[in-house]
Amino acid sequence: MLKSSRSRQQTDEQPNQEQRPISPDLTVNIDVVTSLYEECSDLIFHPFKIGGETDAWIAYIDDLSDTELIDQQVMTPLMEPMPSGLTRMELKHRIRVSDSQEVSTYDEVVDQISKGNPVLFIDQMNCGISLGVSKWEKRSIEEPIAESVVRGPRLGFTETLGVNTSMLRRSIRSPALKMKSLTIGRYTRTEVVVTYIKGIADPDLINEVCERLQRIDIDGILDSAYIEELITDNPYTPFPTLLSTERPDVVSANLLEGRAGIIVDGSPFVLLAPVTMFSMIQSPEDYYQNYWAGSLIRWLRYFFFLVALTIPSAYVAILTYHQEMIPTTLLLSVAKSREEIPFPALVEALLMEVTFEALREAGLRLPKQVGAAVSIVGALVIGQAAISAGLVSSPMVMVVAFTGVASFTFPRYTLGVTVRLLRFPLMFLAGFLGLLGLMLGIIMIVIHLCSLRSFGVPYLSSLAPMKNRALKDVLFRTPLWARETRPHLNEFYNERRQSPDLKPKPPKS
Repeated sequence: MLKSSRSRQQTDEQPNQEQRPISPDLTVNIDVVTSLYEECSDLIFHPFKIGGETDAWIAYIDDLSDTELIDQQVMTPLMEPMPSGLTRMELKHRIRVSDSQEVSTYDEVVDQISKGNPVLFIDQMNCGISLGVSKWEKRSIEEPIAESVVRGPRLGFTETLGVNTSMLRRSIRSPALKMKSLTIGRYTRTEVVVTYIKGIADPDLINEVCERLQRIDIDGILDSAYIEELITDNPYTPFPTLLSTERPDVVSANLLEGRAGIIVDGSPFVLLAPVTMFSMIQSPEDYYQNYWAGSLIRWLRYFFFLVALTIPSAYVAILTYHQEMIPTTLLLSVAKSREEIPFPALVEALLMEVTFEALREAGLRLPKQVGAAVSIVGALVIGQAAISAGLVSSPMVMVVAFTGVASFTFPRYTLGVTVRLLRFPLMFLAGFLGLLGLMLGIIMIVIHLCSLRSFGVPYLSSLAPMKNRALKDVLFRTPLWARETRPHLNEFYNERRQSPDLKPKPPKS
């Protein structure tokens, strides 16, 4: 994947050298590491003598390691006079770094140096010592930018893996919270952590997640979106089958429901699997307010989901083929506004929708100080100018504006993009076949949704297939005191873990 024949040859030759065991000859180690980091001016090689007698050599990348700690806790105690013939453990005890470990291959050496951990080589020792004194610039914890917080913890993930895992540990303090680490990417060697709660998550789900991650063969992972695209069940669907979030409270809540989280180093977005269509529409604020208000707002989102998907198509179909469905007074008003419009309703709708999407993208790409102003003022000015020029009618502008507002009610940006994408083929079907085409498009979407799976879980669960107990958290936001069992994604595994503790029961015979 993403490799030419030349890059394949290079990647085949490089691991052969990196997987060699470390030599007890210090000169050989220097030659191998130097060849691996050839033309790397940021790699620091520092030779010195242990106790004034034994040759040693330390390697690290500039600005990834704390040079002050290297001088104070490593080099200073080792350069002091000491008796000759010290064993490996005695030398390690003289190093004042708690996080130190032995590395036995050059592959491990490269991995530790890339993480910012210096590696110490000592003559006549067939291993290196990795020193955990990494230090690099990282972003402070801030409020999530892509997910606004009305009520709840105002913490957001950062690009640092250790910070993200520590925030989850603060939320879930049980040792049942497990984290499995993997390394993906031939060149980036990105660390990926699979997190779950043992006893709540289905073991088969965790095994499936790990197997899909281990099958990834790619040059590099720069964001969690790479992982999402490579492990999804159906890569051709426009609907998101994994949930991405930068809020620790959302990840904690989903882990408590039996899902698995995928944390990628360098990305502030954590992936959650499996998910359903309804979990993409639900918002964490539903559980931070009164359950009556949470249920009402959830129903509003369902309504606006249908509005954003079908209203432009329904307007085009009715205006083109089914004028008898419009009341006479309203029909006369619409006909008066369209008497000077040179385009049919379909072209008019496409023109306005494309313009609105362009303004929305422009508002996202521009700097924050002017982005919102450009999108709002641009929509007002262009809409009014289009009406004055006789290119579009005022009812069409209202329909497009209402559709745009409805699409902003989705708590997940990826679902909003899907609705925006499906809106255009529905408009074409409605423009050519009327309401029959609109219904045909909706039926095709529903059939597609019924065929989707997210790590084996039906995408429309718990509505199709029907699960009465789980519907309490789909159609309504039931109060917390009315929930007698944990939310479940797998009925068979749920039967084994009905007890309040986190220990799964053996399956029934």
